[in-house]
Amino acid sequence: MHPTGFRSRHVIGALFGVLAALVPFRAAHADDLLVFAAASLKPALDEVLATPSAQSIGTIKASYAASSQLAHQIEAGAPAALFISADQDWMNTVDQKDRIVRDTRVDLLGNALVLVAPKDSTTQLTIAEHFDLLGALGKDGRLAMGEPNSVPAGKYGKSALTALGVWDAIQPRVVSADNVRAALNFVVRSEAPLGIVYRSDAISEPAVRVVATFPETTHAPIVYLAAILTDHDTPAARKLLHLLRSPQTQTIFRRYGFDAPPKQ
Repeated sequence: MHPTGFRSRHVIGALFGVLAALVPFRAAHADDLLVFAAASLKPALDEVLATPSAQSIGTIKASYAASSQLAHQIEAGAPAALFISADQDWMNTVDQKDRIVRDTRVDLLGNALVLVAPKDSTTQLTIAEHFDLLGALGKDGRLAMGEPNSVPAGKYGKSALTALGVWDAIQPRVVSADNVRAALNFVVRSEAPLGIVYRSDAISEPAVRVVATFPETTHAPIVYLAAILTDHDTPAARKLLHLLRSPQTQTIFRRYGFDAPPKQ
């Protein structure tokens, strides 16, 4: 795809994200629980919420987007009961606005950052200092990743590429996506020969393969945090948070490539 097409799609996506933050949410039933969750959680969390244990709690609905977009919507008054952020920064932002019940804030999951390519790609790379990522993209290829200054996966990716000494060279070839699943889809559709996503995204998508995993030392620890939001501290919300931390639910998350949260 021509770079202009990438930019146009990104601008349109960004506009939809802004509009989503401004459009009032329709009031839910008093017993319903609305979960705001990082986009990378969708395949795994959808399965969790379909389990009998989750359904016994009541009607639970999930809204997925970049943690940055969800945090802005919470600040704007969105009636979410639970927020699951893919990094500490956006949970801290919501916390600083007094929008979370602080004694419910927990480190929920960990993950890894990987470089992916379309399944039929023959690209081989070893991630190391000054590795030839630019050469692997080819003459016109683009690197798909979450927006590097706001989307957690993009921030982790930028940090890793900076630590490895290749960010300045690769930045002009980056196509930024509104969330990590959108970045993944660029690779799925072969519109980008390479992308930076979470390990869990790669595991849940058979149309891509992992080329290499970024060393943990190149970026901050990847930690997903969960907290109940103020005005929604109900027994049902507490039960859901407890369920997400339970061994049976954690087993589901492990199948999708998540792991235990890193020790901080």
